[in-house]
Amino acid sequence: MTGKNRFLVSPRILPPLDPDFKPAALCNMAFRKAVAKAGNGIPVSIALEADGGTVSTFRTSVFPDSDPGAQANLGYLERIVKFLLWMKGGWRVLVGGHAGLSGKLAAIYSRAGARAFDVNLMEEVYGKPFVVESRAPSQMPADSGRAMPLGRHLDGCRIGFDLGASDRKVAAVIDGKSVFSEEVVWDPRGHGDPQYHFDEINAALKKAASFMPRVDAIGGSSAGIYVDNSVRVASLFRGVPKNLFESRVRGLFRELRKAWNDIPFEVINDGEVTALAGSMSLGVNRVLGIAMGSSLAGGYVDRDGNLPGWLDELAFAPVDYDPAAPVDEWSGDAGCGVQYFTQQGVNRLAEKAGIPLDPGRTLAERLKDVQALMEKDDPRARAVFESVGVCFGYAVAHYLDFYDIGHLLMLGRVTSGKGGDLVLDAARRVLREEFPGLADAVRLVVPDEASRRVGQAIAAASLPKR
Repeated sequence: MTGKNRFLVSPRILPPLDPDFKPAALCNMAFRKAVAKAGNGIPVSIALEADGGTVSTFRTSVFPDSDPGAQANLGYLERIVKFLLWMKGGWRVLVGGHAGLSGKLAAIYSRAGARAFDVNLMEEVYGKPFVVESRAPSQMPADSGRAMPLGRHLDGCRIGFDLGASDRKVAAVIDGKSVFSEEVVWDPRGHGDPQYHFDEINAALKKAASFMPRVDAIGGSSAGIYVDNSVRVASLFRGVPKNLFESRVRGLFRELRKAWNDIPFEVINDGEVTALAGSMSLGVNRVLGIAMGSSLAGGYVDRDGNLPGWLDELAFAPVDYDPAAPVDEWSGDAGCGVQYFTQQGVNRLAEKAGIPLDPGRTLAERLKDVQALMEKDDPRARAVFESVGVCFGYAVAHYLDFYDIGHLLMLGRVTSGKGGDLVLDAARRVLREEFPGLADAVRLVVPDEASRRVGQAIAAASLPKR
């Protein structure tokens, strides 16, 4: 919700290092309440079409053009579209109920518009030209999902792996029990030769295999977007030239499967595996998993225990509507989750807190430096993690506008140690004091250290069906 408008709301609880934070949840709430109070709202539907003709719809209302509040309509809808794109994904956006706003959104979400990054990424993911179209309300398509059961297969000898931007994990799993696990630091984004990625992953698989009599299946999670084991978009391969990405990276996991004699092999987004691991360990559904690490990975298990097949790339989903919010260097957009709940976010806040960090160290190493200060109760580090937690509490309220969740599972390096405890406490305080009704509706959960280390890999190992 950009520009000057009366719906930019300051929170009751201010993050110490982000005092100008304007939570998306509060701004949207103020807008919707004002529309309802005016009593003349125009119903608007936003439908996203993704793979296989799947359609998901979000419904809201805006001011009529004659109302002074209409100046905020476009900003409100643009942020909603942005969130929906990175939550659910899609190559076509249909706007029903207001043709004028549809045309303005089409200009913004075009190759020449402010959201050209989002347009290009969606075209890479879905292989189709991205479009925003206006439809009469009676012509809007019906919702059609693609939720599917995936994972929870624990029989036999399996390998599970998890590929992050700063480390890779692997586990050998026999009938659901880990008999070996390992975490190795690596820097995949700094390598332009795909053979490096192949060799590193294959070496991890071979080491895990050495702890079992055989390998029946391999499952993995990785940062990025994957469809049918095909790499669509992934920051792990940012250093690979486009021609090599197309010729080698796109089918990298199919190549690995072939190297392992075509045994069952399944790779999905790490956020989805986070949610699956939470659902399996907690014995519940309606789980949103959030991994706060090198990026902000999300994943969702619905009320039936299935994975809906959404993108859940919440790193690019807006959480702060302050016009001067920090800008993501990759997407060029402001106020998105990657600047608040990741290693990058901690680094940004540490600089604001006056913590000297070595620019020669990686973001993961700098996070550890800030966490080491937190273990000593350094007030500067405390301000960093309190800011992360306060902003996350408001982000959770925002997520609840879009997701049906009962449990939110928090993982990733940012949630480790005393800093992670403070993030959790601050987020719970925000829900309790600012959104008391929501505090009872969703449970924030941080797994124990053993579950963090092994649970993700076990869940990944459970993906393929033998």
